[in-house]
Amino acid sequence: MKKLYYGVAYYDEYMPCDRLDEDIRMMKDAGINVVRIAESTWSTMEPRPGYFDYSHIDRVLDAMYKAGIDVIIGTPTYAIPSWLEKMHPEVMADTKQGRRPYGARQIMDITSPAYLFYGERVIRKLMEHVCNHPAVIGYQIDNETKYYGTSGNNVQRMFVRYLRDKFGTTDALNAAFGFDYWSNRVDAWEDVPDVRGTINGSFAAEFEKFQRSLVTDYLSWQASIVREYARPDQFVTHNLDFNWTGYSNGIQSEVDHDRVAECLDIAGCDIYHPTQASLTGIEIAQSGDQTRSLKNAPYLVLETEAQGFPSWTPFPGQLRLQAISHLASGAEMVEYWHWHSIHNSMETYWKGLLSHDFKPSAVYQEAKTVGKEFAKLSGSLTGLHKENKVAILVSNIALTSLKYFPISGGMFGGKLDYNNVVRWMYQTLYHMNVGVDFIYADSLKEGADLSKYSLICIPALYAAPESLLRTLLSYEENGGTLLATFKTAFADENIKVYHDEAPHILSQAFGLSYSQFTVPENVTLDGIGGGEAAINWMELLIPENGTEILSRYDHPYWKAYAAITRTNYGNGHGYYIGCHAGEKVLSALMTEALKTAGVDTPFAGCPVTVRQSVDGEGRKVTFLLNYSMQPVEVTVPASVNLLTDEQYTDGAGVTLPDWGYLIIRE
Repeated sequence: MKKLYYGVAYYDEYMPCDRLDEDIRMMKDAGINVVRIAESTWSTMEPRPGYFDYSHIDRVLDAMYKAGIDVIIGTPTYAIPSWLEKMHPEVMADTKQGRRPYGARQIMDITSPAYLFYGERVIRKLMEHVCNHPAVIGYQIDNETKYYGTSGNNVQRMFVRYLRDKFGTTDALNAAFGFDYWSNRVDAWEDVPDVRGTINGSFAAEFEKFQRSLVTDYLSWQASIVREYARPDQFVTHNLDFNWTGYSNGIQSEVDHDRVAECLDIAGCDIYHPTQASLTGIEIAQSGDQTRSLKNAPYLVLETEAQGFPSWTPFPGQLRLQAISHLASGAEMVEYWHWHSIHNSMETYWKGLLSHDFKPSAVYQEAKTVGKEFAKLSGSLTGLHKENKVAILVSNIALTSLKYFPISGGMFGGKLDYNNVVRWMYQTLYHMNVGVDFIYADSLKEGADLSKYSLICIPALYAAPESLLRTLLSYEENGGTLLATFKTAFADENIKVYHDEAPHILSQAFGLSYSQFTVPENVTLDGIGGGEAAINWMELLIPENGTEILSRYDHPYWKAYAAITRTNYGNGHGYYIGCHAGEKVLSALMTEALKTAGVDTPFAGCPVTVRQSVDGEGRKVTFLLNYSMQPVEVTVPASVNLLTDEQYTDGAGVTLPDWGYLIIRE
């Protein structure tokens, strides 16, 4: 991007009165320089089949252009008009729970020929109308797309064709999924059962993998249509979202982000996070790092909250800190959902930058400060990149497999899921001020060169093909350091458990094996993490000769087994933690692994969060972020304050106010 963008989603058609001129005046005062429009209003754009009305779009485009505010156009396909459901009931998603009724958004079958016909028509009509407007800088295809549970008869037929192409014969299918169990075997393709009733986790997980591919195909299809009209200076993006636990948190199970990113010019995302006393920056950082890693390039935050839920109304200073936090992960645009608070319907109390009274509240006043700071920092904070030496390897196949075979609790459900383990690992590194990239395992080619990373962390890679395991083994053999958790390399990509001792090929990488595991009760650790409890899951590790035991289980019957180990393989090193424990344990282990890998921890012991990037001239840019209610003093190297231009000598002390930040360039 040529500058930092600070913006909002804007819905003139939702307004209870005509406010366009006043809204633009207030936007200009707040430093807003981009808006996103149109993605929610198919029924306004096409109120009757084949009749198109762009008046609400035209007036906004013309007014924004006159004001010097850029516009991103969203294709309006994620919320269908009622007439489409009436004309073609088959467009509604048929799910495991039954046919979706009309009313909400994202309720359609994205493979339906009728839906795709009318969707393509509205996209083309919109693009023909707006593509040459000088205000338009880019396009967002659809909105937080997923497969919406679609699994009707047409999708089942497509899945059988997919299986036939993948396996070739029913014998190969039966062998891969263990269909002899409970008489599930099939010997003709027409006998493949409806997946919605299956008790076979391998079969169910393969179907979810197939459903994710529908999303990739759908968004690639939209991108190809948009590119037929887009000018060379316009980009195509999409607002990927994440696992939701009341906020953005982890890998999205219904979309392969890495595959979708291939059809985008710029990766985009929606990041929502707690505020007030719960604002830690972790959700902003992890979601941002996941998005940046998709294309190893700056990305766009197409949605985040200004106020959001009532419990998210930010403390003074937090809106400013949150905006800078996105930039610290590599974003070059921060856009609020949305400008104003809606006066009726589903999201009435998901508040925008302005409240329902449209008055310049404290949040709006702080947004004005953010806008001025973005303008000041624009030249310094565009074109930054990361040179992280640590990566976390993540996998949607592993995530889905652990949905069907939970980590703890067995077939009766577990307390610990895949994203919990990813978060445990990421959060530990975040608190140590270690910069992290993400490696998307499911699209990693065998033999891929991972040598740019000194340490690769592997959270609960339960299901993985041998090709991936060989790539990781080769990485370690050639000098890399691996740190893996429990539940790694237990099953293949079809979730068929490997029939040797765990962790299969990676036994060499970690110098151990195990065949027994249990849920710990009254088990603590000695050595690293001494006195801390093992929780949720533990593997009874048997080290090989030469493998160092860093911690054992402190328990009368389990003390013979290792809990945490370290070994050498080739020119590299392997660490393995066989149990879940608190962050204190993982932090101690990470400290050892980082030291072995030769990775420095910036501002070690600093009481604030430190995020680092590198500018186009190779100069280090450091963000110091105080996520606390108390002022904090930090010591900085010789540097310049990019916001105030103040020069610091080496070792200078700087006080950050509560919820304050500092950006320096060495």
